[in-house]
Amino acid sequence: MSKIKSAVSQNQSVFIPMVILTLLFFILGFVTWLNGPLIPFFEIACDLTGSQAYFVAFAFYIAYFVMAIPSSWVIEKVGYKNGISLGLIVIAIGAFLFYPAAEMRTFLLFLVALFIMGTGLAILQTAANPYVVVIGPRESAAARISLLGIANKLAGFIAPLVLTALVLSNMKEYTKEKIAVLDIVEKSKTLDLLALQLQTPYLYMGIVILVLALLAKLSPLPEIDLDEDGHVSHLSVFKQMVNASKYPQLVFGTITLMLYIAAEVIAGDTIGKLGKELGVYGENGDFYLKLTSFTMTAMLIGYIIGITLIPKYLSQVTALKISGALGVVLVISVVLISPSIMIQLPLLPAMPVVIILVALFGLANALCWPAIWPLALQDLGGYTKIAGAILIMAIIGGAIFPLLYGYLAEIINLANESSDTLKTVKSGNQIAYLMLLPSYLMILFFAYEGHKYRSWQRK
Repeated sequence: MSKIKSAVSQNQSVFIPMVILTLLFFILGFVTWLNGPLIPFFEIACDLTGSQAYFVAFAFYIAYFVMAIPSSWVIEKVGYKNGISLGLIVIAIGAFLFYPAAEMRTFLLFLVALFIMGTGLAILQTAANPYVVVIGPRESAAARISLLGIANKLAGFIAPLVLTALVLSNMKEYTKEKIAVLDIVEKSKTLDLLALQLQTPYLYMGIVILVLALLAKLSPLPEIDLDEDGHVSHLSVFKQMVNASKYPQLVFGTITLMLYIAAEVIAGDTIGKLGKELGVYGENGDFYLKLTSFTMTAMLIGYIIGITLIPKYLSQVTALKISGALGVVLVISVVLISPSIMIQLPLLPAMPVVIILVALFGLANALCWPAIWPLALQDLGGYTKIAGAILIMAIIGGAIFPLLYGYLAEIINLANESSDTLKTVKSGNQIAYLMLLPSYLMILFFAYEGHKYRSWQRK
């Protein structure tokens, strides 16, 4: 049972807290989905291979795995409201670190900055999520969750467009082909100028986030106390995790969430690189950097559909079944379709149909997060809190699987170049989406059977 410590009555308006939380979830989405356009950017600016560039996603999402348990400990020490401010401050520190990283054009320092930003987001998520339920009546919690989800996905749509407009609009001047013909000195100067373009936007972003940290500290957000069933609180964290693993619905839910996060991150962060490879440049030569917004638009549409249909016309479990089935169909379609089949959409440059299909992964992914969490946490009693930390750790899927995608694409491309018999019109970046098939099959299993288990020995 959740209790609000401060003297806030049930009847008091939740408008101001909701405004604050909506802004926070917007920031969560904005910072997270900047990674998509950064991957092809760093590939050029830091002179990386395609697979090395995916360490951008690894450094960012591995922070969730490493910091999930420590974040819970920090929140216990400083409180939820102070935790929000602390999370924002840590994000700002990571943003400021982009300045010296760009000055030295050091990829490792960029990765450290991304890890710090991921750490801040882990703290922010741990602190902010409980407010969604406790700031108002529980019967309207679903509506509040939906509103914050829309803010998060809207930020994911805007972030690549803003970064491209402010920083990456001249990318046609920095193609690998143009840079390859330069001598060593000119190449270094050119890449230095490219990297420096990140300094000002991230400096401003850090300042804005610091201001928000101060506002969050001074805001009327009430302090909360999550008074879960306390009979497991005397156990060590490790013992709680071991005991929680006795619940099949949590174990299956954690695996499903990890594979779902892998699908979500790969769909959002690889589409730009695929677009670049397939020549989706547009008039200014930078259109491929905006393609992450396509995936986020599909997710936003899926979220709105979910709000409209669930639970009145569609149960959460049925929505998860549809999501898994759609994902399977899209994976098979993306891998099989020829990249030469083009589509012309209004106000957009002509592009291969496969790009649209990859963007539609966002539609398949939209309803997975809100469906998997409650199903995985059901009937856990006093282990609910530690289970939440375990599920946050499952975000490691966003760190590991994009790296595997990058290496798989590279291996396929190398095999394609060296073999006449295996040569195909499809690139490794397209064929590598096949690795998402287990993700959607696991989602289907969890939706049909996995969430029903309550014992490892079913009667």
